[in-house]
Amino acid sequence: MNRRRKLIIALGASALAMPLASFAQQPAKIHRVGFLRTSAPPASYLEAFREGLKELGYVEGKNVVFDSRWADGTIEQLPALAAELARFKPDVVVTDGTPPAQAVRKAMSTIPIVMVSSGDPVSSGLIASLARPGGNTTGLTSINADLGGKALELLKEIVPKLTHVAILGSGASPVHQLFMKNTEAPARALGLKLIPLLFRGPEDYENAFRVALKERAHAILIRGVPFTSTVHRQRLVDLAAKNRLPAMYETGDMAELGGLISYGASRPDMYRRGAVFVDKILRGAKPGDLPVEQPTIFELVINMKTAKALGLKVPNSILVRANKVIE
Repeated sequence: MNRRRKLIIALGASALAMPLASFAQQPAKIHRVGFLRTSAPPASYLEAFREGLKELGYVEGKNVVFDSRWADGTIEQLPALAAELARFKPDVVVTDGTPPAQAVRKAMSTIPIVMVSSGDPVSSGLIASLARPGGNTTGLTSINADLGGKALELLKEIVPKLTHVAILGSGASPVHQLFMKNTEAPARALGLKLIPLLFRGPEDYENAFRVALKERAHAILIRGVPFTSTVHRQRLVDLAAKNRLPAMYETGDMAELGGLISYGASRPDMYRRGAVFVDKILRGAKPGDLPVEQPTIFELVINMKTAKALGLKVPNSILVRANKVIE
């Protein structure tokens, strides 16, 4: 092979190698994930979400960044916060609750939305159906028709003389209305009378307890309250203690603050599963083609200190089922 031919071959090989080397040096695409919620979530929720993404290969600051906005417990702030997120041009926005998802849809009509928790996304118009959401929204719903009945059964075991149960929730929430409807039949079967109590904000909590006692409630079931801060959550727990009213909450963090008992879908698990939806969308899946999922893991947390203060004996049948017992 003559010298000129060797030179041509060498130059050709070099030219072929250059695009490959250039491609290998390309930085990983950085995905933007927006997050909108009515109030700041407990740290354990966000940790579960980030861990879920990490297991799928996403490292914060390397190939994914988060733009989070938390309202101060009022839905009126959500449209402005959603507009702020829109300026970041996110690849997907994660929401918790119906109002944040609605605000995002109005501000970013085509951006994919992943709900890590939602009440009734069909009735609210966010999706067409659980199996075939359509549009740009998918994720998880916290709806479970049996939840109210199971909660009442637990309260009945802890408070044997239970006949009247107050249920505190938002009157503006279609989810609370659905919960009440699903809970009526189980209540009748258990011989319990339900006392519906509605609130607009934390300023209504104290009056709700006054009404509960006036109506001879033996316990209170607190559902769907958008706690704005630890102070407001602690106030609700303190009111239950002050009025010596056994209270059941949806999430374990309330039992950690001193609430008697919590029972509901595991929010950390739902946030972790939300990361799977985000991954699928970032890889090209259409939100409308991904079926909305329901809770699969439920958590029962008992605070024995509170039980003792209320003079209640928690049966072993409940203790053995508890995911966590706070001594």
